[in-house]
Formats: sequence, structure tokens, C-alpha cells
Amino acid sequence: MVKKRKNCIYSIAFILPALSLLFVFLLYPVFEAVKLSFYKWTGIASAKPVFIGLENYKAVFQSPNFWLSMRNSLFFMIGGFLVLMPLAFLLAKIITSGIRGVKFFKVSYYLPVMLPVTAVGLIWVYMLQPDWGLVNSLLEKIGLSEWALNWLGTPTLNVVSVVLVNEWIFAGFNMLIFAAGLVSIPQDVYESAKIDGADKFKTLIYITLPLMKESFKVFSVLCICGCLKTFDLMFAMTGGGPNHTSEVPATLLYMEAFSSKNFGRGNAIGVVILVLGMALSIGLNKAMQSED
Repeated sequence: MVKKRKNCIYSIAFILPALSLLFVFLLYPVFEAVKLSFYKWTGIASAKPVFIGLENYKAVFQSPNFWLSMRNSLFFMIGGFLVLMPLAFLLAKIITSGIRGVKFFKVSYYLPVMLPVTAVGLIWVYMLQPDWGLVNSLLEKIGLSEWALNWLGTPTLNVVSVVLVNEWIFAGFNMLIFAAGLVSIPQDVYESAKIDGADKFKTLIYITLPLMKESFKVFSVLCICGCLKTFDLMFAMTGGGPNHTSEVPATLLYMEAFSSKNFGRGNAIGVVILVLGMALSIGLNKAMQSED
């Protein structure tokens, strides 16, 4: 009994530093954000926060810009599942196929992930310039002048453009998730399927994809959470404009808190993002839960 108590004390002593960091840098800020979302505050230390109850949440849910930002987040999610997931899976198949020069492909596909997102966003801003950008210049040279558009200045098109850039950046990261799932599948299973006469398509549908269910679950959770909290790429490429048409919840939070000096409403948006992300993640985990 004494030995168990000592082991318990030692265990608590070892995890206490990690728990302290978790509380100071995660739990306490979340608690303060929830608390401040019920107050009206300009962010000035000398100004006293005024309790207004649920008024910040009412203003958020009645704001057209908030629902527009949620729609834009939905575009990110759709792009994640329809573009990023197949692209990352295809890249994972390439780097695990044993082709020559596989190291070159690994580095090439993962390179955009290693670059700062803001820097990559600025590069694409210059490439998508309507007058002298690389994309429109190439389209004009190959005779597709009608496709030379104002990619970042046209409503809806600007969001789609940023979504596609986002998929290009993070394809390499998600490639590793799917590659880990592919290499974990025993080769004996593929050999047995080949003996039974299964072609490559049937092997993919009935063996590879079912055995990679955990990889797809990890991707789905990361995709949904990442799309809800995306900020840096959109802020670097469009700043939420023009006229708030490319706002996402995180950029709207920034504008409310730091530009409009309404920290209470900004924290209310943050709490909505947190609750929605947790609800979707928990629901997705339950929906994709499988028995061992």
C-alpha cells in the first residue's frame, strides 16, 4: 500500500510540470475567453469591462458577416475532402510505390509545408495579380485570355483561389498521414488478394481503403479543425476582403477584437469556433469509430 502511494506521488510529480503548462497556456486562456465573451471591453487596461450577458453572442449570430465567414469555412472543408484528400492519398501512393527517385518526390511534395504560410500566401498574391501576375500571363500566352480573371478581387472566386492554394500547401503534410497508413498494411494481404484474382481497383476498394480507416479519421478531424481556425493564409492573401467577402471566422475575430476594439465580441466568436470544432470532432470520431 505504501509502495503504491509512493508510485502515485512520483507519477504526479512527473506530470505536474506538463499539467502546469497545459493549465497556464491552454485551459486558463480558454476560461478567460469564455468569461470575457459576456463582457463589453475595448481592450484598454484602464477601461473596466462591462457585463452585458449574451449580447455579444446575439450580435455574432445576427451578423451577416459571421454567416458569410462560416460559409467560407465550409468551402475550405469541401475543398479539403474533395481536393486535398484525394491529392494527398495519390501522393502517398506514389512515395510508397517504390519508384526510382522516391526521395526527390518526398522532399518536393513536403517542401510547401516547411515554408512559412504567410510567405507562401504573399508569393501566390503576386502570382494571381490580375494585370501582371504569372497565372494570367500564362493564360494569355496560351490563348485563354477569357480565363484571365481577378482571382482575389472577385467574390466567391477569391475564397476558392485561397482554398486551392491551401490544398497545395498542406498536401505534403497529409501525404505523410496516408503514407503511414499504407506502409502499415501487411503485404501478405495484398499477395493473398492477388492469388485470389483481385485486380488493382478491387484491391484498392476492398483492402487498402478499409484498412486505412484510422488514417482517414485522423485526416478528417485535422481537416475540420484546421478549416474552422484557418487565419494566416486568408489574412495574407485577401485580408478578408474585398468588402468582407472572403472573411473566415478567425479573420472576423481579428477584425472585431483588434480593428474594432470589441474584445468581448471577438472572444464570443472564438468560443463559437471552439464549441463547433469540439462538437464536429467528437461527432466525427463517433461516426467513424470501429471495433478492433
